[in-house]
Amino acid sequence: MEILPAIDLLDGRCVRLYQGDYQQSQVFHENPVEVARQWANQGASRLHLVDLDGAKEGKPVNLAAIEAIVRAIDIPVQVGGGLRDRQSVAQLLELGVQRVILGTVAVEQPDLVQSLCQEFPGQIVVGIDARNGKVATRGWLETSEVEATELAQRMEQLGACAIIYTDIHRDGTLVGPNLAALRELASVLTIPVIASGGVSALRDLLSLLSLEALGVNGVIIGKALYTGAVNLEEAIRAVGPGRWQDVPPADAPRWA
Repeated sequence: MEILPAIDLLDGRCVRLYQGDYQQSQVFHENPVEVARQWANQGASRLHLVDLDGAKEGKPVNLAAIEAIVRAIDIPVQVGGGLRDRQSVAQLLELGVQRVILGTVAVEQPDLVQSLCQEFPGQIVVGIDARNGKVATRGWLETSEVEATELAQRMEQLGACAIIYTDIHRDGTLVGPNLAALRELASVLTIPVIASGGVSALRDLLSLLSLEALGVNGVIIGKALYTGAVNLEEAIRAVGPGRWQDVPPADAPRWA
């Protein structure tokens, strides 16, 4: 299972929100590039960036910080937040971002999602952020009547390469991931599902392994890394690629 450290950008700084509330933000670092280097040096295989200003404005805002991060590290970066037209998506991909994450447009402009999936195959991820199973949009400021599972199935049909599922009530709370919702979502999809929100300790990551066979093959961690509740290197050894602690016996099964 891939562990993706999250860097949430607000006013060019690395922050974390509590349940998506912009009024409850905590600044963890003034320089997100240093944070990105730290996670890369500790073994991260990919970073997850969210442009929180962009999510509110409906267009990328923290482009300078995103570009600086992409240039500073050698691992892939995926970015979401405010991507609601082709120009914004193309702009990020031209900066060297590997994958972009669409949210609001998945609900409001599915035809655009389909077009982007065709133009940029394998680079379009759809982020589904839910409150009580209903999809939230526009930086989590609005909640639609669309069911998360219904939207995920539609986005798979349109060509999305993966789904990121965030339970908003658990985001930034350190109360653990919503395993039931993740199980329900993954069971109706064939594309990968990436879990997001609520990871508080290594035990939460281990619990997600029970869903790996269903297609939950990644997890985004934010606050738990910044508070020290989860050590990235330990987490990667526990659930990431090559989970053997030592060289296994010759007759032992190999698994990843």
